[in-house]
Amino acid sequence: MEGNTIFTYEYSAKQNKEVESIRRKYLPREESKLEQLKRLDNKAQSAGIIPSLCIGIIGILMFGIATCFGLNVFEGEGWLKYFFGIAGILTMLPAYPIYKYISSKTKARLTPEILRLTDELMSSFK
Repeated sequence: MEGNTIFTYEYSAKQNKEVESIRRKYLPREESKLEQLKRLDNKAQSAGIIPSLCIGIIGILMFGIATCFGLNVFEGEGWLKYFFGIAGILTMLPAYPIYKYISSKTKARLTPEILRLTDELMSSFK
């Protein structure tokens, strides 16, 4: 025979796994229906938290300034403690209604998509 050719093959599971993980980073990510449903549910549950927290924190800080004027930490007129106290309370009051309003609007907007995805997922289990 003319020149024996030898076929050698090396397989490394560790190397193959590393190559696959690098490859996955660069492939376009396709979101499954369950992942979409979880993302939409999370979005509906957490809507309104940031705006209501900002409003509430601003109100609490204003109320804290009023407390500082009341305890004579800050020098100033006596009416400033009442001004900042009332302003802080009036700023804190709408925080929860704003949260409820934004949450209900977001849930109403996302409900059809969430129901469609749940119907598709539940029909695939049958």
